[in-house]
Amino acid sequence: MARCLKRLLEPKSIAAIGGREARAVIEQCLALGFSGKIWPVHPSKEEICGLKAYPSIESLPGSPDAAFIGVNRQRTIEIVEALKKRNAGGTICYASGFMEADGDGPELQAALIEAAGDMPVIGPNCYGFLNYASGVALWPDQHGGRKLDNNEPGVAIITQSSNVAINMTMQKRGLPLAYVLTAGNQAQTGLSEIANALLDDPRVTALGLHIEGFDSVAGFEAVAAKARALKKSVVALKVGRSEKARQAAYTHTASMAGSDKAADAFLTRIGIARVHSIPSFLEALKLLHVIGPLDGAAISSMSCSGGEASLMADACMGRKVYFPPLSEAQKQPVREALGEMVTVDNPLDYHTYIWADAEAMTEAFKGMLSTGFDLNCLVLDFPRDDKCKADNWWVAIDALETAADETGARCAVIASLPENITEQQAGELMARNIVPLCGIDEALNAIEVAAAIGQAWAQSQPEPVITTHALTTNAQTFTDEAEAKKTLSSGGVSIPCGHKCTDLDTVGEIAKSIGFPLAIKMSGVAHKSEHNGVHLNISNETQAVEVAASLMKTGKGVYVEAMIGHGVFEVLVGIVRDDQFGLVMTIATGGTLVEIWADGQTLLLPTTAQEIEQALRKLKGAVFFDGFRRRERADLSAAVLQIEAIEKFAIAHAANLNELEINPLIVCAEGQGAVAADALLAFGRENNE
Repeated sequence: MARCLKRLLEPKSIAAIGGREARAVIEQCLALGFSGKIWPVHPSKEEICGLKAYPSIESLPGSPDAAFIGVNRQRTIEIVEALKKRNAGGTICYASGFMEADGDGPELQAALIEAAGDMPVIGPNCYGFLNYASGVALWPDQHGGRKLDNNEPGVAIITQSSNVAINMTMQKRGLPLAYVLTAGNQAQTGLSEIANALLDDPRVTALGLHIEGFDSVAGFEAVAAKARALKKSVVALKVGRSEKARQAAYTHTASMAGSDKAADAFLTRIGIARVHSIPSFLEALKLLHVIGPLDGAAISSMSCSGGEASLMADACMGRKVYFPPLSEAQKQPVREALGEMVTVDNPLDYHTYIWADAEAMTEAFKGMLSTGFDLNCLVLDFPRDDKCKADNWWVAIDALETAADETGARCAVIASLPENITEQQAGELMARNIVPLCGIDEALNAIEVAAAIGQAWAQSQPEPVITTHALTTNAQTFTDEAEAKKTLSSGGVSIPCGHKCTDLDTVGEIAKSIGFPLAIKMSGVAHKSEHNGVHLNISNETQAVEVAASLMKTGKGVYVEAMIGHGVFEVLVGIVRDDQFGLVMTIATGGTLVEIWADGQTLLLPTTAQEIEQALRKLKGAVFFDGFRRRERADLSAAVLQIEAIEKFAIAHAANLNELEINPLIVCAEGQGAVAADALLAFGRENNE
């Protein structure tokens, strides 16, 4: 159910309920310049912070737009019920001891939700929020932000951690904050619902989400769609990379497709860029606040030091951000400005010959900015303002601003040390539409984020993820390869000719009917190679019978199958059921060394042929699709078609498919197809309890 959060987030009247924490909220509202009505609620005090106090919710002079409840968990429920009856606009529940606690916590949280009805409740176990755009502080602690000027834009940040929120308000990076909001337990109003409401505020330029858990897949899809429509970028700091991957009883896929990989694939799919540190999170938001997403990841770097140029070049190694080389025509205007003693390249070391020469610097910068890079970076560390003067540094900034104005290019200033741009200097740069970025690695992370969002927005809106119901844990598992292949074949997956044999007397005749060479495998065993259960290149009937006899000692029979010729590349294709994101597909370098390669890509269903091809192209073995060292090219189009068939099979069986793995899908030489050489399926029953 979608709730209207506008009254709560932009209140004209506030009720602060409780003792110490409520008093702190009043103090913070007054300090931030809140211009509305503040109504303290306390059972025994007549005034708090010079304001008249009221003994109960019922005695308030009106219906509060927003409330902060700073009492214990049992009393919180009573007050929520009273606020609901007064038609309050919503409330912050500060108390802990609900779902995150043992014992009575879950029962109390259920009672809280029931008491609230359709009145918005943020929390419990939550600090509240800071609306710096309107001067609202439902916040029981100190913070480091400032009230924005009238109509001044800023970014919004939502986090599930109150302490992380406090820390972010203390940043001195020049990032203007419009909102900082904590979601707590998300008992009723989830992170995605809050995000959706904040995007509607025209003063919000970009949105940052610190995510511990997704409240709703559909909710996040709606946030991403609205953000795209409003041209407001969203960045996520998603924690949980260290979470132990799901354990797999039968397949490699489950261990390779842990929940964090699914979360990463989900965020990528919907166009929300992910970072892994708070500094990168803040720098990305700053870049997106000033100039928004980038069309690509081609950048330039300019500095007056060869050392800085080298640092920039090295920092881009292994990244999607890159420095395109300059053509001779592109070098010429830069060379004319710098002289013949300077080697013109990208990154550019323009030396100190032109330092503080405004005209020469402007012409050199114009030459670089005219080249069409997605972002142009000036590496510039300001001197300490307590010991030095920065006059000549501002000559460089003036030159960059003039060059940007005349070329229409986007620009950033990067300080190699984060502390070498002050908050005041950052504000001055942003006023000139120049992005101040603190730290080389953090800056490049931010640029990658902006480029990723630009790339996502350039593509069509993705389809909703196919979510699935939970299955019972006692899922029936088909480890029999013959049955799995027969089932997959009916869904259009290409398999080699093969037969299961439980009687040694039939092996010879079946082998001759299929034709040599053959593969003979132990039947009914997962990970056959670990049991010496796969024998290849069987060339005659006698050898086939001997191999089958040795494998039948397990008592489970053998599977006799035609060998696949012209194999060039082996791919693992697996699908597992994730409780939150539905069917998760892994495409990886396959074969017996799949764990060693650990080389996989994760996609959510439904996917597209383009996304499948992109995933294959990202594998280390993708070189085989182009003919590695004069070898035949692997059949990329056939691999994509087979993976599409596997996907369609999975979607058709989404109600009860638990796991599916083909390892390997042997990709043959170009024009000769791709074939599933081994397969496993596991089904289960829907859990309707």
